[in-house]
Amino acid sequence: MSDSIVLTGPMGSGKTSVGRLLAQQLGWAFIDLDALIVEQAGKSINAIFAEEGEPAFRRLEQEQLAGLVGRAQMVLSTGGGAVIDPENRRLMRLIGPVVNLTASLEMLAARLAACNDRPLLQGEEAERVARLERLLQEREQCYADSDIRIDTVGKSVEDVAAEVLKRLSKG
Repeated sequence: MSDSIVLTGPMGSGKTSVGRLLAQQLGWAFIDLDALIVEQAGKSINAIFAEEGEPAFRRLEQEQLAGLVGRAQMVLSTGGGAVIDPENRRLMRLIGPVVNLTASLEMLAARLAACNDRPLLQGEEAERVARLERLLQEREQCYADSDIRIDTVGKSVEDVAAEVLKRLSKG
């Protein structure tokens, strides 16, 4: 198995929960890419989007990814849109195998129903679900550009983490 693991997937797919558990099981560091960006920028993701726009956020995202290349023994949870940029996907592969967590639109919408801290998911429920569906369609090809894909629907965090480790050990 590689020295690090990169988790991708849409918001609500379980990247943070699964990533924390994997890191704990492996004795590795858990790194949340969005948290690194917030720390570096000194403001929330919502504030970055509102004040500087999505392109500024995406630049910060790429800078942080580049800074993680070569770091060993970490589980990296990326933001849902990090995969959009081909350079980000290249950097992710330099960090470690890319594991994409998936879930149905209905499951993602249910998991995100009470979320109000996601800049791309503001508005009424129907509007949020429509936007989430559009994001999934736009990003599907980028999510598919991963080493492993795991559907999280109907599985516990423990089940998903076990499946990640099993599939990575098969190499």
